[in-house]
Amino acid sequence: MEYLLTMTTRVPEGTSDAEVQDVRDHEAARSRELATEGHLLRLWRPPLQPGEWRTLGLFAADDAGTLEQDLASMPLRVWRTDEVTPLEPHPNDPAPGVAREAPVATDDVAEFLTTFTVVIPPDTADETVEATVAGEGERTRELAREGHLRRLWALPGEGRALGLWAAGDDAQLQELLASLPMDPWLEVQTTPLSPHPSDPGVERSRPPARA
Repeated sequence: MEYLLTMTTRVPEGTSDAEVQDVRDHEAARSRELATEGHLLRLWRPPLQPGEWRTLGLFAADDAGTLEQDLASMPLRVWRTDEVTPLEPHPNDPAPGVAREAPVATDDVAEFLTTFTVVIPPDTADETVEATVAGEGERTRELAREGHLRRLWALPGEGRALGLWAAGDDAQLQELLASLPMDPWLEVQTTPLSPHPSDPGVERSRPPARA
């Protein structure tokens, strides 16, 4: 099973820079181990306020208990709180059943997470719903072949989904989302993602920076 983690770190006042760097170095090493084991799939930076230290992570684990063991083994956990969102398979996921993505180049594209909530007007005919859902599946497969839609998961709650996208910029992403047949029925929240130096899911032309 896959999980989206929102990881927020708050370093106690009075902690020396040397101690912070030591923990960060050990965190980077442990992240590499978890990636090798297939438990840590991706890491991103979401938009941050000055002084904020927050990371989004995609993890794989057999169950919530196993996930907690992995998270507890990460050195930054002494200063960090984790918000866990379980992710269920989505029928339009371009990589169903694949726990670990192949490395992806990120030099010329940006990545985004989108949270979808489907709100179908109550007077919509069943035939219209069926046709639109079928068209949505076809269009998502096209976007996956083009490299724009990388993953799609079902979120807890009826009619909710999470998508991982690649686009040149936010304007292109909005064009892609507008091309979805279900767009008139979708409430969308978009989170732009910045590269994380310890992200195990990207190709790099140079050694990774410290976490």
